[in-house]
Amino acid sequence: MRLSVPALCFLASAALFAESRPFDAQALVEMARISDPRVSPDGTGVVFTLRTTDLTADRGRTDLWWVGIDGSGLRRLTEHEAADGSALWTAANEIHFLSSRSGSAQVWALALPAGPPRQVTDLPLPVTAYAVSPSDGTLVVAIDVFVDCPDLACTVDRLSVGAAGRARPSGELYDSLFVRHWDTWGDGRRSHLFAIPRDSVPVDLMRGMNADAPSKPFGGMEEVAFTPDGSGLLFTARAVGSSEAWSTDFDLYQVPLDGSSPPRELTADNPAWDTQPVFSPDGRYLAYLAMERPGFEADRYRVVLREAAAEGTLGERRILTHGWDRSPSSITYSADGRTLYVTADDDGEVRLFGVDVVSGEVRALAAGGHVRSPQPAGADRILFGLDDLQSPVDLFTVALDGSDRRRLTEINAERLAAHRQGQWERFEFSGWNGERVAGYLVRPVDFEPGRRYPLAFLIHGGPQGSFGNDFHYRWNPQPYAGAGYAVAMIDFHGSVGYGQAFTDSIRGDWGGKPLEDLKRGLAAVLARHPWIDGERACALGASYGGYMINWIAGNWPEGFRCLVNHDGIFDQRMMYYATEELWFPEWEHGGPYWRDPGGYERHNPASRVGDWRTPMLVIHGELDHRVPITQGLAAFTALQRQGIPSRLLYFPDENHWVLKPSNSVQWHETVLSWLDRWTAEGNGS
Repeated sequence: MRLSVPALCFLASAALFAESRPFDAQALVEMARISDPRVSPDGTGVVFTLRTTDLTADRGRTDLWWVGIDGSGLRRLTEHEAADGSALWTAANEIHFLSSRSGSAQVWALALPAGPPRQVTDLPLPVTAYAVSPSDGTLVVAIDVFVDCPDLACTVDRLSVGAAGRARPSGELYDSLFVRHWDTWGDGRRSHLFAIPRDSVPVDLMRGMNADAPSKPFGGMEEVAFTPDGSGLLFTARAVGSSEAWSTDFDLYQVPLDGSSPPRELTADNPAWDTQPVFSPDGRYLAYLAMERPGFEADRYRVVLREAAAEGTLGERRILTHGWDRSPSSITYSADGRTLYVTADDDGEVRLFGVDVVSGEVRALAAGGHVRSPQPAGADRILFGLDDLQSPVDLFTVALDGSDRRRLTEINAERLAAHRQGQWERFEFSGWNGERVAGYLVRPVDFEPGRRYPLAFLIHGGPQGSFGNDFHYRWNPQPYAGAGYAVAMIDFHGSVGYGQAFTDSIRGDWGGKPLEDLKRGLAAVLARHPWIDGERACALGASYGGYMINWIAGNWPEGFRCLVNHDGIFDQRMMYYATEELWFPEWEHGGPYWRDPGGYERHNPASRVGDWRTPMLVIHGELDHRVPITQGLAAFTALQRQGIPSRLLYFPDENHWVLKPSNSVQWHETVLSWLDRWTAEGNGS
């Protein structure tokens, strides 16, 4: 069903939803998604990106929206079939944003309260990200270029023609790893930062650096900061040469905006990850996030504070959160510079905390779901996005002490009211070694006492991840609850938000502690809720969760009626040699495969295939280079060759995730059909 978008508010007509219905995959993909909120310099309002779903084009479309800081005046600022997003404010109270309306992604500007957008950049290559200097409005843009090219025209020419005017050949020659990453094959280009002076050519601030800024595939301009005087730029990059595929040594670099000297490394003393630099409002201090252990992507981030001298040097490192056993994922200064606002996983949620820059004292400011994009909203409030298990992101503010929470938006109010959802609860139980483990249980929609319900047992990926109190667009429990299932999710050993020792405990023990937690978690759920029919349970997981499905098939074959394995690891040996980010398996399993094959084979699902007997649905995307397609095909081969009931759902156009709306609906319908088949009353085989 295609819904129109009113001019002033993205709320579907109530007439379309005269009768509510159970939440399903269609409802999931049609939810509007808020991202990138930015408070205006005068503190009167917020501009944000709103993604809606174009079912005809089978994609999301994004526009800029505005809402007053008191929640009034919600309105759309841009309306174009191209993608508009990533808004930033300039010192002149003008909005810059990225748009593809000119044919490629470029920086545009919009003056409020009204006025047509105007194009700011007209570069021969797409802009992938950008920043605006708060002091003078200087633009810095990220563009993918060939490192040895002296200008943008060189990259354009090399992409379009071959040598001596011949057609460009399709072969690519590689001299180091990362021949492919996430969902793309490398072609030799790197993301470089360019300063754009007025009436002058773009200046490559990273000329000659064989590195990306922002980092790929998920880094953004949170990895970049202008110096307080506006003359320079700090950025995060991993410039480690041929060891890039097994290194997590990201460092901070500083470079003058005129490109008069090359980038200078600021954090060479730390061989682990340094990122997200932010300067205090008075320019005296630099804060950033830093890990301690090289090669470990899920190490605990600490908040580091250093004095920033006028000549660009940094003072001694002061670890502000040394005694706080949580890992911040974002960082920003308060308006007065006395507090750092950080978000961090904490007991199944992502919460907002304030860190005192003098004492290092940490205090909770906002919870109740997944907090996103916190920032000062004037002198006395904090803006942030918040979602939970029953609602997508909306915008809120709180007072500086965390009190007086106010809602600014209810973007999906009528959509949510039109769909019945399952009620949820958090619970704890005694897991491996008697240690506390947490989980979530979502009841079936229209739950009736006296009835017994089948169970969907969801297993999260990572493994350093969490299925907690947030609104997930790929592994949301509500479509299962809407189809009549109870849904259980366990934050097993290795999950984040329960202390670094708990996260570390999975290293070298992928099939040990987590499997024990899952067994005990299932037992706890069934004991607490006798209305759940434990004989009609299916387990589902993706990535590490898909690995665990394969591991369960050979080590707990009696546990479930059916299994669903999405992009799961089947053979640890081949996985090591075919994946791209080698630091991950090397940390998890004790180094390269040839140095310690036992660390990989100890919990290798391929070694237990002879014990498989549970029906399994295998799902995999062709563009998944993290867990290559051959892992899914191998699992399907093992199932089919042994005559075990099985199906393969193959997506030629998806990566490690399923992103297209139509594919998401097909994914859910296929999975639920598989569950329905094997959990039907009387189907015990």
